[in-house]
Amino acid sequence: MSLQNITVIGAGTMGNGIAHVFAQHGFRVILVDVNATQLEKAVQTIDKNLERQVSKGALTAEQKQQALANLSTETDLTKGAGGADLVVEAATENIDLKLKIFSQLDGIAPAGAILASNTSSISITRIAAATKRPGLVIGMHFMNPVPVMKLVEIINGYATQAEVTEKIVALSQQLGKMPCVVNDYPGFIANRILMPMINEAICSLYEGVAGVEAIDTVMKLGMAHPMGPLQLADFIGLDVCLSILNVLHNGFGNPKYAPCPLLVNMVTAGKLGVKSGEGFYTYTAGSKELVVSKRFSGSAL
Repeated sequence: MSLQNITVIGAGTMGNGIAHVFAQHGFRVILVDVNATQLEKAVQTIDKNLERQVSKGALTAEQKQQALANLSTETDLTKGAGGADLVVEAATENIDLKLKIFSQLDGIAPAGAILASNTSSISITRIAAATKRPGLVIGMHFMNPVPVMKLVEIINGYATQAEVTEKIVALSQQLGKMPCVVNDYPGFIANRILMPMINEAICSLYEGVAGVEAIDTVMKLGMAHPMGPLQLADFIGLDVCLSILNVLHNGFGNPKYAPCPLLVNMVTAGKLGVKSGEGFYTYTAGSKELVVSKRFSGSAL
């Protein structure tokens, strides 16, 4: 079956980015979200990001208009996924929500449709078990920002069929992405390696080994990382980091994955990084200046 009709579930940052890339590359895309206002915001974001590509010479004005013409929105899951060849779920990183969505999709999507999740850490095997088509369920973990980042982590569940993996690898390449196939264990590869590094950076701050700027500067200049681990944590969302670390800790039962108490406290206090306006740094709308949060500018933690 040719994968031409794509449904993306969830109109947040990842969902609108995934819809953008599919629409840009000629696929018919339906972006689904229960919140109509969120869908409007998502289309505005896609329009703005496409326009940025035009201004940089990466797209023509005609290609931008065609991409927008390839995209439609829907608040009803049945209408949105009833004719899909591939569904990519990009809802909140919550296991109960994802299980509910996949159980519903199994009864809505055509029998041969592939169901993919953009989860960054939740077991594909567990998600697939909520359906009667586990062989057609796979992980398709895009990186943020989706239109820019090349990597797609392809995760095989226990029952994922080899031909499904082959189709999703080929599809990712059609999108101009670099697919990397991994197996279904907590955190997969990207977050199994990344999150302990971020957690260790937070522990180093918590223990007073170094300040925010020093930790990030060491990793940027010493290890050639484009962004320090604390700034990256803010960008990802500290709540998301905590959620993934909990998946790792619970999945492996190894104390090395236990979230730093400072991270737990910050999430509890609502300091989630960029999306809340404050994490390890403070963020002002329209400003690109990186300012360390007053919380970490000399006072005790």
